[in-house]
Amino acid sequence: MGVSSRFWSFIVGIVVLAASAAQAGIIKGRISGTNNAGLPFANVAVRGTATSTGSNEQGQYQLRLAGGSYQLVFQYVGYRPHTETVRVPAGDSTLVLNVALVPESYNLTEVTVRGSDRDPAYAIIQQAQQWRAYHQREVAAFRARIYLKSLGRLSETPSKIFGLIKMGPDLKPGIFYLSESLSDISFTQPDVVKERMLSSRVSGDSHGISFNRASAGRGLSFYNNLVKSGFSERGFVSPIASNALLFYQYELVGSSQQNGQLVHKIRVTPRRRSDPVFSGFIYIVDGSWRIHSIDLRLTKDAQLDYVDDLHLEQLFAPAPGAPHAWVIQSQQLTVGFSAFGFKGSGYVTAVFSNYNHVVPTYPAPPEAKPTPPVAGGAPAGPPVIAPVTTKELTRQIKRQKPDLAGLSKQVRRQVKQAQRDSLRNDPLSQMKKGEVQLVEKGVNERDSSYWSQVRPVPLTEEEKLDYHKKDSSEVVRNSRPYQDSLDRKRNELTPTKLLLTGYTYSNTFRKRTFNVSPAFNELLYNTVEGYVLNAQATYTQRTDNRRFVTLTPTLRYGFSNHQLQPSLALTWQLDPVKLRQIGLVAGRTIENFDRNSQLTPFINSVYSLLANRNYAKLYRRDGAEISYFWEPLNGLTVRGAASYFDRRELQNTSTYLWHDVGGRAFTPNQPVAEEAPDGTGFGRSKAAAVGLSVSFRPGQRYITRPDGKFNLGSKWPTFNVQGRLAVPHVLGADVRYLLLQGSVRHTLSLGLAGTSSFQAIVGGFVGKQEGLTFADYHHFSGNRTLLAADFNQFQLLDYYQYSTRATYFEGHFNHHFNGFIFNKIPLLKALKWQEVVSLNYLHTDQVGHYLELGAGIEHIFKVMRVDFYTGLQSGERVGTGLRVGLGF
Repeated sequence: MGVSSRFWSFIVGIVVLAASAAQAGIIKGRISGTNNAGLPFANVAVRGTATSTGSNEQGQYQLRLAGGSYQLVFQYVGYRPHTETVRVPAGDSTLVLNVALVPESYNLTEVTVRGSDRDPAYAIIQQAQQWRAYHQREVAAFRARIYLKSLGRLSETPSKIFGLIKMGPDLKPGIFYLSESLSDISFTQPDVVKERMLSSRVSGDSHGISFNRASAGRGLSFYNNLVKSGFSERGFVSPIASNALLFYQYELVGSSQQNGQLVHKIRVTPRRRSDPVFSGFIYIVDGSWRIHSIDLRLTKDAQLDYVDDLHLEQLFAPAPGAPHAWVIQSQQLTVGFSAFGFKGSGYVTAVFSNYNHVVPTYPAPPEAKPTPPVAGGAPAGPPVIAPVTTKELTRQIKRQKPDLAGLSKQVRRQVKQAQRDSLRNDPLSQMKKGEVQLVEKGVNERDSSYWSQVRPVPLTEEEKLDYHKKDSSEVVRNSRPYQDSLDRKRNELTPTKLLLTGYTYSNTFRKRTFNVSPAFNELLYNTVEGYVLNAQATYTQRTDNRRFVTLTPTLRYGFSNHQLQPSLALTWQLDPVKLRQIGLVAGRTIENFDRNSQLTPFINSVYSLLANRNYAKLYRRDGAEISYFWEPLNGLTVRGAASYFDRRELQNTSTYLWHDVGGRAFTPNQPVAEEAPDGTGFGRSKAAAVGLSVSFRPGQRYITRPDGKFNLGSKWPTFNVQGRLAVPHVLGADVRYLLLQGSVRHTLSLGLAGTSSFQAIVGGFVGKQEGLTFADYHHFSGNRTLLAADFNQFQLLDYYQYSTRATYFEGHFNHHFNGFIFNKIPLLKALKWQEVVSLNYLHTDQVGHYLELGAGIEHIFKVMRVDFYTGLQSGERVGTGLRVGLGF
């Protein structure tokens, strides 16, 4: 089904929905709890149906139903469920029903806990651990509708960040982001979520599309060993994880009968404050040992990133048509944050409804093994709360472990059956492989009357006011006079912008920007040109559909060699959705022999002026390169390029410095390389070359929106092959060679143990070579300074010594422990430093086996990283060094 046909079928569906809604009645009211306080995000379900909704932050709810009698079930974590039978009159009507819930009474009357015994909660948790794998996969597939609302508000804002960077005039206390979305979603094991957004609304932006995404919440499943909140690199241990007993203490608060089932309320607390764990309550259903609901929190002690605290609530219920399999009904995530002078809070609430096509993995739950007789002759029977928790009882619990043999095979069988049963004209089943969210044109074109019909959770007064103010003022805010007035404030020129951040001149109404780099990139020094004025600016013109053109003209002038180098770079995004770009570089430029060097012009300037170290070796390049970059298939990117350059060797013309180090002199502007024993000088050389680079990342997930395709990554590595061919005799070119290279890179999460990243590269020059200059060699990104621009490259290797015209292999490995060790040391935990180790390896015929081993600390002052490295060549130590750089 094409995009246009799907769009029109959506319009027809909306018309039908509106027609049926006109015949429906509305039930609304307020859900309150202790002291008559509104219960935020409570759940309201229609018994026997797939219909449910939730309350807003003030406890208000609304539900639209056709005429008839219904039983409404009101639920809130920690409160006793309440059922009301209501009759909805036919036609357009409104029924007000306020409900007061009472805290659930959890009893311990039948549980005896002796002082030497572990709390009965441990036995319940052990049962839940044994059944975790089953409940994680008990539903093979389902379809549902999800309503998502996100809100962020600021309570305090600074006038300047760090006392230097002035804030824009449009950032004030209050709601800064409010959006809603309604989507149809499908889920199939093991973790495939597809979402088709039906409608979207962003406060104050009639053309905006919500960033809400159903698949973003899949990492919050407590049936996983680690819960991924998005606010920590390492994740947090679930209270029922396989190793949870090492991290948590448990206390059975009590048990209560709810809808014919015994539900245990268990308090969970961290064994150690520094552990990545939750505190709060988890509710477990007796017998099935599944999660009934959760009410858990994280604080700064758990090493949260970006936020100060996090509160997560989830509520589960039997799936319609398959009551032995449970599905999530609602989920709320609330955060508070404070940083850089900002203070605020926010939440994301999700309400699931209209469950259909629920495919259980098993027609019935697997049988647990019978409970053996307990000490004292108690008869065998269904699992009960045991009065003691001894080693013998632990062995008895383990013997009750369900038989899950063949579970994976059964899941695959049911998933295939669900896929065969999918409707042929179902837009979700027609989504492409890897596409996790489809946002079609028109989802943001619904008015307020539409939203009043379909919105399951009513707006609070604050949210209504925000929509009203921002929507009514949007025309004014988007008008040219208003945008020009804001631009006048944004475009004010300050010394901070000139020196540190660079200056940007914006014309928001015309979507144009003009950017000038900060002074340390404009004023440079090297021994070839002396002081350098690198006058560079970037002009960007954007469109409403993500297309853009950037032009970067550069006028570079050396005050010692009196040479002017003009050049121009262009990037043109051709397609509003697919990645298709044309690039052009033309003119005269001064290049480092290693164009990918960590030795930035600024670092080279500092070392030249203060330490007599002119590490950079430069040559002049006149000519042009044109390139084309695109993504023909998901996960597959291709870059083709053709170039012609006239290269010329340069000599030092300046010996000026600020601080003279005795006995040290500047070196000639000619690299020293072991594969060029006769020197690397080349005078003048012309090269015409074509290049092709192909990268592929299998299993890449992505989002399709009217304004573009957004890639989300993959669990698989990225593979790359590339080649560069220099063709002689074209426009006088005198260089011939063929360079081929292949690489693989990947980042692997190891849970609490941290994250590993690696890259392996193999390549070499193939066939006949003619006129090869040092500018054509393959160079390895080394470093001889204290400052590290890239910790994924060599840190002790000379910049040019082992550059090669033969074959090579290099590998880089970094493991970030993410606080796995330091968080156990009180002082280091308080500093929030994190440990990291690295390994860099190089092999060529000339260098042999070269290895760097590094260990360091990152997140120093949140942004710094310091590593100590040792270099080994053929088993012999060849150097050590300290490196400092950015390490978030």
